[in-house]
Amino acid sequence: MNYRLSPSDLTFLYDGCKHCFVLKVKHRIFQPSIPLPAIFTRIAALQKEFYSGKRTESICPGPPPGIVRYGEKPVRSKTIAFSGCESTCDLSGRFDIVAELDDRSYAVFDFKTGSPNDEKAEMYGRQLHAYALALEHPADGALALSPISSLGLIYFTPDSCAHPGPLRQVLEGNMQWIEVRRDDAAFMGFLESVVRLLDGPIPAMEPEQCDWCAYRRRTSQPEGTATVPGGAGLGSPACPTCGGPMQRRSGKYGEFWSCMNYPDCKGTRNVSASS
Repeated sequence: MNYRLSPSDLTFLYDGCKHCFVLKVKHRIFQPSIPLPAIFTRIAALQKEFYSGKRTESICPGPPPGIVRYGEKPVRSKTIAFSGCESTCDLSGRFDIVAELDDRSYAVFDFKTGSPNDEKAEMYGRQLHAYALALEHPADGALALSPISSLGLIYFTPDSCAHPGPLRQVLEGNMQWIEVRRDDAAFMGFLESVVRLLDGPIPAMEPEQCDWCAYRRRTSQPEGTATVPGGAGLGSPACPTCGGPMQRRSGKYGEFWSCMNYPDCKGTRNVSASS
């Protein structure tokens, strides 16, 4: 089986809840979206547009010298295989900006709004490594840029508010460069651990740290059932083959439970056996 991994999912979703991470990547069952992050997406979009074509030195002190050439472009890597793993993966997403440096190499930058810290930098480093790997080893027809010599985060931390005129408000703040040291060996080891997690049974729900797991635990059937939003409904049984969630279907011989990971998994259950 090949898993398509989004670089952004390798940050908060992976660290926040392994159960929800596996449901999304392997079974295409998504956590409900929330509107709050949309404002951060909008801020990043404005930054990408404003800095396009500008020198990196004009953004803030610290980035290697060059010119911002690419903004929010899709990337996709070749298939990545690991020794001893049954499955493979590829990386597919969109970077914020890429600068062409004066030495003819490239740098991948990500805009962030908030206060930087070492823990966040390490987590976001996975995202930047994924973009770099996809750009240097692209799938057929995907954007190819090489070599990627620098990775970094550009933080905007609002610290003041101005009101220049009617109907206008301006947030001002520091721009700070956080370099991310590239370590391909460590990142490939991390990717291998992700594939092994996806190949295994679905991790237990984490209601103590995941609000979505907590909600589903409170509204679910007893242990041993997979509570899934949407078509599977509450209390659907776990697949006997892969342990994933199932949905009720109608077939030639009546109703039955079918694995939601079909056609990769063809596990089924009789409706009567799970009642």
